Amino acid sequence: MAMLGKRRPPRERSGISGLQGRQPSPGAAAKAADAGEAPGLLIERLAHDGRGLAHDAAGKALFVEGALSGERVEAAVHRTRKRFDEAHVREVLEASPERVEPPCGYYARCGGCDLQHLAVPAQRRHKQAVLMELLARQGIDIDGEPELLAGASHGYRRRARLGVKRDAEGRLHLGFRARHTHRLVDIEHCTILVPELDALLAPLHRQVASLQAPRQVGHLELLASDQGTTLVVRQLKEHAADREAWRAFGAAHGVHLAWLAGREGPVLEWLTPTPALSCRVPGAGRELELGFAPGDFLQANAEVNRQMVTTALEWLGALDGASLLDLFAGVGNFSLPLASAGARVTAVEGSPSMVERLEHNARANSWGPGLAVTARQADLAEEGAVAALLADVAPEVVVLDPPRDGAEEAARALVAAPVPRVLYVSCDPATLARDVAHLVHGGYRVTRIAVADMFVHTSHLESMLLFEHSRARRQRQGASADG
Repeated sequence: MAMLGKRRPPRERSGISGLQGRQPSPGAAAKAADAGEAPGLLIERLAHDGRGLAHDAAGKALFVEGALSGERVEAAVHRTRKRFDEAHVREVLEASPERVEPPCGYYARCGGCDLQHLAVPAQRRHKQAVLMELLARQGIDIDGEPELLAGASHGYRRRARLGVKRDAEGRLHLGFRARHTHRLVDIEHCTILVPELDALLAPLHRQVASLQAPRQVGHLELLASDQGTTLVVRQLKEHAADREAWRAFGAAHGVHLAWLAGREGPVLEWLTPTPALSCRVPGAGRELELGFAPGDFLQANAEVNRQMVTTALEWLGALDGASLLDLFAGVGNFSLPLASAGARVTAVEGSPSMVERLEHNARANSWGPGLAVTARQADLAEEGAVAALLADVAPEVVVLDPPRDGAEEAARALVAAPVPRVLYVSCDPATLARDVAHLVHGGYRVTRIAVADMFVHTSHLESMLLFEHSRARRQRQGASADG
């Protein structure tokens, strides 16, 4: 107890300074070299989140932002934890051949991207390796590498949310959050936004600065659709003069502009003519149009989303007359394309408003033979909900496209009542690995696997896996023969 309330002396670590280390003396690197020791901290590999992983002299793990595998760096610790420390690069002493100059000038400050210092092909190899490692931890070995679905490395993101804030000195900030803080980084150009959204950033700075009550703007949502650019202003308190200022901004910049006002139960009001927002996705032999509204889930990368839909059509093949259950269906991103391939689709979504738009989309795309889509609303996280749907629909194929929490309830239900094929689309590899373990240990086997690079320059990865259950398939085939 003698040390209670007193600062402990720092531990010496080669190449580490900060909270628990000390800055090496000016000649430390030279002395280490003379002694036959390489200077700095050796980065052993990339962790799943894209940070470099190293260990100090005592064996404690250190996660270093901005460091790459094989590099030697000087690192500064900014957070200590019981089992590991967190740090950032002060200086790169020996650079990886895969290190590149980040394409964005805000990269060191903005928290939107975390891998711009790594060459894009290496980013994608890292994401493939992360998925394989997480599956291997669950005892699931995959032969070969995952397929790669990828598009442009810049100008790809079609939706974004911009924070708005005035600081204590009255300065206005509009942009994205800084890494690890709630502080906003002013952004007037974004490398990853589609050009039409990027072009609005500077005018938006001027617009917000000119408002009479800028503190009442909570955030701004930008969205690109086939009908052009949409801007939703989250207004915390009604202000008539600013409402008219935003209306004029929308007209001047050719933007569909909506006003979402009120702290409790805000109501969306269009200040410009109400648009019928939509985007296109591939179908079997024809393009399909998906209508949506602000607030609906929409994949941020249109190009990669199209590849995912095309991959689902290719993997599932002939679907004529097949009963298909699409869980977490949204506005029909997979439901409609698979129905266009001949499947009889029961599409289930938790949001009542999205169920309505899904029904509308099915009707709007039902020319010729039409689309066999039945939309239903259900809370798929509720115990027994998926089991009831499986019993009612008796599907031959189940499609899962859950949020980041995954679909553990659905995975358990699919083990209890197996179906011949399951297509799982995931936005979180950790929850995916958990759910895949349930399926594989329950009799399914992985037959196809792909990584979708939906968010280039970030460690975020999307993936697709196709499962087959041979016993369920034989049972279905036997039942068909008896019939």
